[in-house]
Amino acid sequence: MRIGVLAASSRANPEVIPKVTAFAAIAFPEVELVFHPQCLETDGHFAGSDMRRGEAFLDYANDPAFDAIWFLRGGYGANRILSMVMPHLGRAARAKTYLGYSDVGFLLSALYARRIGYAVHGPMASDIGRGGGEETVARSLGWLARRDRAGLEPGLDGQPCVAFNLSILGALIGTPWLPDLTDHIVVVEEVSEAMYNVDRLLFKIAHATQLRGIAGLRLGAVSDVQPNVPAWGETLDYMMVRWSRDMGVPYLGRAEVGHTQANRVVPFGIA
Repeated sequence: MRIGVLAASSRANPEVIPKVTAFAAIAFPEVELVFHPQCLETDGHFAGSDMRRGEAFLDYANDPAFDAIWFLRGGYGANRILSMVMPHLGRAARAKTYLGYSDVGFLLSALYARRIGYAVHGPMASDIGRGGGEETVARSLGWLARRDRAGLEPGLDGQPCVAFNLSILGALIGTPWLPDLTDHIVVVEEVSEAMYNVDRLLFKIAHATQLRGIAGLRLGAVSDVQPNVPAWGETLDYMMVRWSRDMGVPYLGRAEVGHTQANRVVPFGIA
């Protein structure tokens, strides 16, 4: 299996490339990871200019020699290439799996909305650089190479599901890049925000007309929470219950997704 790896968002740490390559060679010998040269480029905040990142995505997405695209990391910037790449995805792009999370949610959402390929929320190649990173990236490589269900989020129950970073989902609302999520369970997670902003994002989701008809909400990790002054007085579960009630859908509890090493795989739709 040939997996193309590229960086659609922020600039990457090149040190993770030999680490994840060596791990894949031992643990998944049937996999060939091919890193696009763009992975090593920088343009200010980004892994190359918008044009370069868009070209790299189309290079691999439209190449029938690749079975899947695995994103190197998130950050910010995938939204800036959507208009550039989506109209130019051909037949080969429709047969691929696309796997990442965080900022990559922009691309996963746009692909799922257009029924192009198979969008999957899961650990990215850069996660090899964290403590316990080998176990984390193995969940994604296991799903890509073997459809190994051991790495799936354990709460998936056969109902259509999607997973998003809260900030990304909030930014997608009101745009043509958000799919129809009627009858889907929506899993949300967040990182590096104060609790008041998590609450504000939940308010937007609860009152978004584009999300009417979802089957329920689940909550992944809310990590690296920034200080709230004065201290926030509500628990995350209480917030989820309150906003789910306003939305008129059930809060279905916690999920093992997020910006942590416990992040698990959630295929968009039905696994």
